[in-house]
Amino acid sequence: MTALWTPEALLPNGWAKNVRVTVEDGKIASVVADTPAEHGDRRLTGCALLPAMANLHSHAFQRAMAGMTERRGETDDSFWTWRDLMYRFVGTLEPDEIGAVAALAFIEMLEAGHGSVAEFHYLHHQPGGAPYENPAELSHRIIAAAAETGIGLTLLPVLYTFAGTGGQPLSGGQRRFGNDTDSLLRIAEAARPVLAEDGALGIAPHSLRAVTLDQIAELQAAFADGPVHIHAAEQTAEVEAIVAAHGARPIELLLDRVGIGENWCVVHATHMSAEETRRLAKSEAVAGLCPITEANLGDGLFNAADYLAADGAFGIGTDSNVQITLAGELRLLEYGHRLHHRARNVIAGRSTSTGDTLYRAALAGGARALGRKCGAIAPGMRADLLTLDRNDETLLPLTTGQLLDGFIFAGASKALRDVWSAGRHVVRDGRHIARDDVSRRYKAAMQRIVDRL
Repeated sequence: MTALWTPEALLPNGWAKNVRVTVEDGKIASVVADTPAEHGDRRLTGCALLPAMANLHSHAFQRAMAGMTERRGETDDSFWTWRDLMYRFVGTLEPDEIGAVAALAFIEMLEAGHGSVAEFHYLHHQPGGAPYENPAELSHRIIAAAAETGIGLTLLPVLYTFAGTGGQPLSGGQRRFGNDTDSLLRIAEAARPVLAEDGALGIAPHSLRAVTLDQIAELQAAFADGPVHIHAAEQTAEVEAIVAAHGARPIELLLDRVGIGENWCVVHATHMSAEETRRLAKSEAVAGLCPITEANLGDGLFNAADYLAADGAFGIGTDSNVQITLAGELRLLEYGHRLHHRARNVIAGRSTSTGDTLYRAALAGGARALGRKCGAIAPGMRADLLTLDRNDETLLPLTTGQLLDGFIFAGASKALRDVWSAGRHVVRDGRHIARDDVSRRYKAAMQRIVDRL
């Protein structure tokens, strides 16, 4: 049993003073407000305690590409030209290197305030597409990286069968992704026994471009209760291709033909009609938003204002991991709408804090998308927690109700001091306890990768 005492904590009903939280077996056992610290408590004096955030969408291996694609070529640059570069890059990666890159990405997520991650894992095979002797080799590397760093993991093995809506065969770097439904389910089941006690296993049909509706139905049957994630409506060209192939827009197709619900996460959902926006919000599926990657790739702007007005659920992810910053993802989500609407505090409701609105909504949506009992400081929840230093220069003059605004909008992410994932105290004084060893291995792996490029 571990006991934490803090002068301020964000509880489900709002901020509370003088809060004592006990943790047992990685879960919150009790929460008592307006109480003094007891002998033996870890006193978080000068700190505010918050739930750590779930990261609902990551491709960990792409952390190794950060900064490599920011040069314009001879043609107009877009998501599709970036994707070609990614396919070429992915052909260079070996299992040890993939594990090293994932471990560094997971450390950076924890240091940013994420207590858990949903890894949308579509890199399965050797260069050229042949399976490894252990078909789940690369899934096991992701699981090992999560165990080493202590981040909570929801592993999402990805089904990727076709190169387009016409059933085109995979080619080039895509061959490392390719599976039919049966082989993908075998990989998933081989991963299940090695997940940590607080880990979870879901499934991910990559997109309506890469799988068929029949395959999605097969995956749903195999994972009736687990998380199901899918990319959808990220690019206008994708929307046009789905309409041409199926006679319906991607979100419309998922709602009418697939039947998505509360265990689904629709990643991006950038290009929706007004009717799709309303219907997705009412479906109880979670919209998986990755504002930094969506901006980096030129995807477009998710219609958050109308979606939230219709009581839609959302969470945030780091996707390509070009930057790993919890505060930055939430800030860009709001700032995109300020630029679009030429107004301030667009996403918040009347007379409410924008930071509080964003943070609380993303906590709830992220937890649901991961299938993880987290996102709240309450009994029975995983002890995914973080602290902010109230003596930080930016936070010092702010009231309790302004703390999340300071964290997200005023550069106070540097005030993040501690992070626990399922009770594991992995970030202390703003630095991960395994950073030195993981960084050393990452640098060696990157040198080998760069030497082959």
